Amino acid sequence: MSTDDADLLLKALHKEHGDALFAHALRLTGGDRQRAEDLVQETLLRAWQHPEALDPARGSVRAWLFTTARNLAIDAWRRRSARVGEVFTDQMPESPVVVDETERAVESWVLAEALTRLSRPHREVLVETFYQGRSVAEAAERLGVPPGTVKSRTYYALRSLKVVLEELGVSNEV
Repeated sequence: MSTDDADLLLKALHKEHGDALFAHALRLTGGDRQRAEDLVQETLLRAWQHPEALDPARGSVRAWLFTTARNLAIDAWRRRSARVGEVFTDQMPESPVVVDETERAVESWVLAEALTRLSRPHREVLVETFYQGRSVAEAAERLGVPPGTVKSRTYYALRSLKVVLEELGVSNEV
């Protein structure tokens, strides 16, 4: 990618997603504008370093940006936490990321995108068993397949879903 192409990519990303990304970063940093600006800058740098991740055929660009920002915020929180001396307390530590409806919406978008990348039988079995809450027997009846097929499809569908989510930049470290 030429320097001009990279400049155009970053300008286009910032123009289309900059405000929403900054608002998301501001929530992730607990309102700290400087850290939010740094987070947006680092997220756009990652986009520049990995332009293949921004291919619309691979999924939503905004979801990738939001997920990357979230992962960077968590990494930054972990680095800051590692520098602090050991503290013993009876209380659970506060979450490093403010959970709000925006984050849930982004996660839903990413998951919906991931589901569209699965084969139809895998997607159907996950929808029946996880989203509809049906038992293996109920899912088998609705899908018109034996219960053993539902079990094996669910197993392989979850494995496929994990691969797709990793391709979308979602890590399971959190």
